[in-house]
Amino acid sequence: MRIEPVTLEILNTKVAAATEEMALTLKRTGRSLYVKEAVDFAVGLVDLKGKFFATPRHFGSALIDYDCMPAIAGAGALEEGDVILTNHPYFSGGLVSHTPDLTFIKPYFHDGRIVCYGYDFIHSTDVGGRVPSSISPTSSEIFQEGLLIPPLKIRKRGRLNDDLIALYRANVRTPELNLQDMSAMFAAIETGERRVAEIIAAHGVDTFVRAQADLQGYAAEKSRAVLRRIPDGVYDFWDFMDDDAVTPIPVRLRVQATVRDGAVHLDYSGTDPQVLSAYNVPTLSTRHPWLTTRIMHYVTTHDPTPPLNAGIFEPVTTHVPVGAILNPEFPAATGVRAATAYRCNDAATGALSHGVPRDMPAPSGGAMVPVVLAEFDKRTNRRNVLVLNSIIVGSGARYGSDGYDGVDGSISTIRNTPAEKSELEAGVEILEYRLNPDSAGPGRWRGGLGLLFAFRVTQGGSAVLGRGLERFRFRPWGMAGGQPGANMRVVLNRGTEGERDLGKIDMVQVAEGDTVTFMTPGGGGYGDPFLRDPSAVLNDVRAGHVSAQSAERDYGVVIDGAAVDPDATAARRRERPIEADELAFDFGPERRAWDEVFTDERMFALNRLLLEVPSSVRQTVRQSVYYRVVPNLEDPEKLAANELITDPARQGARLDREIARLERAHDDDDAPAEDGAGAAP
Repeated sequence: MRIEPVTLEILNTKVAAATEEMALTLKRTGRSLYVKEAVDFAVGLVDLKGKFFATPRHFGSALIDYDCMPAIAGAGALEEGDVILTNHPYFSGGLVSHTPDLTFIKPYFHDGRIVCYGYDFIHSTDVGGRVPSSISPTSSEIFQEGLLIPPLKIRKRGRLNDDLIALYRANVRTPELNLQDMSAMFAAIETGERRVAEIIAAHGVDTFVRAQADLQGYAAEKSRAVLRRIPDGVYDFWDFMDDDAVTPIPVRLRVQATVRDGAVHLDYSGTDPQVLSAYNVPTLSTRHPWLTTRIMHYVTTHDPTPPLNAGIFEPVTTHVPVGAILNPEFPAATGVRAATAYRCNDAATGALSHGVPRDMPAPSGGAMVPVVLAEFDKRTNRRNVLVLNSIIVGSGARYGSDGYDGVDGSISTIRNTPAEKSELEAGVEILEYRLNPDSAGPGRWRGGLGLLFAFRVTQGGSAVLGRGLERFRFRPWGMAGGQPGANMRVVLNRGTEGERDLGKIDMVQVAEGDTVTFMTPGGGGYGDPFLRDPSAVLNDVRAGHVSAQSAERDYGVVIDGAAVDPDATAARRRERPIEADELAFDFGPERRAWDEVFTDERMFALNRLLLEVPSSVRQTVRQSVYYRVVPNLEDPEKLAANELITDPARQGARLDREIARLERAHDDDDAPAEDGAGAAP
């Protein structure tokens, strides 16, 4: 029998407050900029099945669909005072998604039995590996991404595991900084333990344990009620990443959302295979937060009252083929998994918009970029690794509302770092940190603007790393007549004779005096921009958000001096018909050209066959197919997809032949061997 509602609500408030205090403790006692400024961490209370029954609403990451049980089971029998540590994406069962996420789990005991678990993680500055900060988009396997820690006890019966700490110190670039952050993690998880003890003292242990299931059941009921807003049906959508960082081949993510009476099944079949770079998302064939975040946002937007726990996802099921980029096989690298998760989220947005177009926003700018500086610290004679800022994009517009400028919570809730803090702790001078003009997708409701972040390097021998960079090739699309946002740009020495577009960087060596500028995309627009109120366009021009040229070209609004010219505007807007289809998507000419050749039907067939190819040669086979179909794909000067697709009919026919060739090879491989000989793949 469920706990009566008043008591359940009191318990919900208390456990949520406990997690808020855990988060505050971690933020206030953390040492690195990642923790104390960017707030790149999470905390929570976990039930005896490994699911979250309480998480904070105001601090840290809100990825609450994780399963802690594989990591708990992997550590063996637990005693009072034990604390589990892991950063292993595969050995933790997907609880950790990349190696810098150091994760603690502590069993909370009462009268000799475990009543729940405390959980926290931080994004650590460095855990070793081939590059400073441990994450590089071009890493090909997880062994390059730092020290791998399976679920082990960092504390045993309350005593620190000195051997594990010694091993850790010997394998990371910033051991003291990291260990200070770990101390903050201990403080946070012990704060949760004290608060749980107080709740049990007030309400009894049986009531506390029962509340864990009841709170999740309550959240599930609320979630299903919201999801019934979506009409029953089957909704398909796909989107692209620019490439996989080691080849110029775009990466496709596809989802089919099947909705039945408030239950949603997300099937990612047709998504591209895992890649030989760090964009893989380790979901391990589970329902996973990187797959389901869009559902959580939809539910909590339309009903903010459910407890933030795993019950929100009870009406949701998922499927991803093994070997796909969203379900890679060990030891695939996973460091830049968030870039892929962004596109996965955009694909889910597009699919659900078929059912509820006025409920879903256009996509955000589609990236979150931790800008990392690696410099030599003469005081300590060590490499210093710092996150200067985690720059984000603009959010997408929606029916009735512009997107938010320089704000995007679609995947991450990471906060910016004050310029003064970056300059205090790193050898840089921050030159600009502002909104990026003309970056938002035009629309009746325009997208939110992206950001412009520029800095000068003041110390030689430094390197700049920018991971998560996306939308150089395929722009964030517009909805219902809205237009796409701008492309991403990274520029060295902008505004000088030596200005150079760097494109998607891995690690760039910079000299003293060099400047680096990151210009992120805005979100997609919603609704025809020729229907936008001219006074709103004028306000954007006056604020420097939209140029006068864009106002006339994209919005049909002619600015004369400091005012709108009504006659010229009326004439300009009569030049073309209004676009009013709520299910119309404007992907831009690049994506439209690419889709002419790489159609959904062809890509479904190609990816099915590629997943049947042995993983050791899969990427070689994939590359050969693309290079035969698009011979100029390897030309670094031809980034735009509409420049690569020169003859859609002929290139489509080439792709058909490649698919048929793979089909024959697969059939031959399955055929009975003659005289004991097997067919070549």
